[in-house]
Amino acid sequence: MLVDGVIKAQGESRPVLDRWTGGVIGTVAVDTAADVDTAVTSVASHRRVLPVAQRADILARCAELLAARADEFASRSTAESGVCIRETTREVARACANLRVAAAEAERQRGEAIAVPGQRRLAVTVPEPIGVVAAITPFNRPLNQVVVKLAPAIAAGCAMVLKPSEKTPLTGLAFAELALEAGLPSEMLAVVTGEPRVAGPALAGHPLIDMVTFTGSVAVGRAVAGAAAGRKLLLELGGNDPLIVLDDADLDLAARLAADGAFATAGQSCRGVKRILVVDSVADAFAAKLVAVAREKTYGDPRLLSTDVGPLIDDAAADTVLSRVRAAIASGASLLLGGERAAAVVQPTVLDRVPGGADLVVEETFGPVAPVIRVRDADEAVAVANSTPYGLQSGVVTNDANLFWRIAGRLRVGAVNLGESPSFDSPHIPFGGVKASGYGREGTRYAIQEMSVIKTITVPYGT
Repeated sequence: MLVDGVIKAQGESRPVLDRWTGGVIGTVAVDTAADVDTAVTSVASHRRVLPVAQRADILARCAELLAARADEFASRSTAESGVCIRETTREVARACANLRVAAAEAERQRGEAIAVPGQRRLAVTVPEPIGVVAAITPFNRPLNQVVVKLAPAIAAGCAMVLKPSEKTPLTGLAFAELALEAGLPSEMLAVVTGEPRVAGPALAGHPLIDMVTFTGSVAVGRAVAGAAAGRKLLLELGGNDPLIVLDDADLDLAARLAADGAFATAGQSCRGVKRILVVDSVADAFAAKLVAVAREKTYGDPRLLSTDVGPLIDDAAADTVLSRVRAAIASGASLLLGGERAAAVVQPTVLDRVPGGADLVVEETFGPVAPVIRVRDADEAVAVANSTPYGLQSGVVTNDANLFWRIAGRLRVGAVNLGESPSFDSPHIPFGGVKASGYGREGTRYAIQEMSVIKTITVPYGT
């Protein structure tokens, strides 16, 4: 673990593997509950609030250092996650953008003055850091998932304890060291690298933790919420995001959005395209275009710039994806492309006429699969979109603005994107879901608000 600016390796350790070669690329400690207690206690005992200008300077310096080491971070992220180098390079750029936005937002925090009616007092509200934030991050974007939690925490003035995924811990540790190099006081950040069943509850339930921010599966998120009872929570628990293609849609655009959204990060993205709901009158033409775009996607070695789809995080993940694909075919779906794997690499796969009740499209399937569900019209598309427990993001392809606004009002999701896939994002806008997809909002300014508390101060005012 990293505590007080020093990485301490003690006790049991575990190797971190290159997802393509299988070779060992690093070793991290398997921190125990006692180790987590040490880390949290250390951070909490040194609690301090940095001046706003200093927070902004640290974040801006983080962005500069990260940009200068972009190739190093992209290569490390690709090695431990299997995400293609083109994507991890973009991930570094996104992380830099998040840091710069956080630097600007740190200086935009404002309270307000309220003349209390009839009481001759002035109330002044002051935003203050919530305290010690526990950040638990997943494997699929090992840099940016860390940055979107730590950057707003720094901007808000919070101290932090980070637990990166046990499958991809090296990038998170490297970024923590970079933040310290950028000027973050060493006592304000610790990193633990234990097994999730041990370190997760120990961190989320620690009495000195004031807030837990978590990204991951619904099942683990609910366990985290249980362990963190009584603390503020920000949970992003995945999605089953639909792309709705209506009968007036630009089918070339829709096919590109569907393929890019379904196959990016090898399909291991909470906001990726998980279901494609296509009005039946254009479904044949759309399916043909989708297959043509999907055939252009290359798969294999994620270190090559030419590769679009790399390996899944492990063989078990690939087993789950293929078993759901085969079950959907057995239930009546038509396999149009792919459906095979080599080790943990699953070919880009396209299915048509997928039954709405198939596990492939009811559950969140983390793999490079583009399942087409045919619907009669926009009303059925909305009903199918809303039929799962999830509600994260969505996309709609149509040229009918009035119809789009009616659909947007009826979809039970955190975001609706016109002419874009569910995967659209920006550090300037809120991100989060409803239903089983979690609650609270990320997005820099919104996450800073989540990590702040409002103190009200009143003084005599007027005569």
